[in-house]
Amino acid sequence: MRLDTDKFAKHLRKKAVRKSQGRCALHVRIALQAGGARLGDHPTHAKEYGPTLRRIGFSEIVVANPDTYKFMKGDIVVIQPYPGGNKSGHIAAFDGTQWISDFLQRDYWGGPHYRNHKPSHAFYRQ
Repeated sequence: MRLDTDKFAKHLRKKAVRKSQGRCALHVRIALQAGGARLGDHPTHAKEYGPTLRRIGFSEIVVANPDTYKFMKGDIVVIQPYPGGNKSGHIAAFDGTQWISDFLQRDYWGGPHYRNHKPSHAFYRQ
């Protein structure tokens, strides 16, 4: 199955708000489904989405320097929790212009605490 990245990105943009609602996994999942992904069983926590993404045709990509890397529409980042932060971690997708989860993000980190702690993370592309 090939994800329709235009539908995926359109859904992300349409549903995004200005500030995090703590529902990144839900919003990215629904956007994936809007783009045609058949997820079946899926995790609740953002940090657990790597295996699900691989199962639906995504592959982990090596990104040496995310600050200069040219991400593509449909790329997804899965970020592990940082000490004292949300136990679910974070997930976001690139709409071709910016990173979006349940809100419009400044960058792929999704917030200052992730940016400061720089926890383990992985990028995925279909």
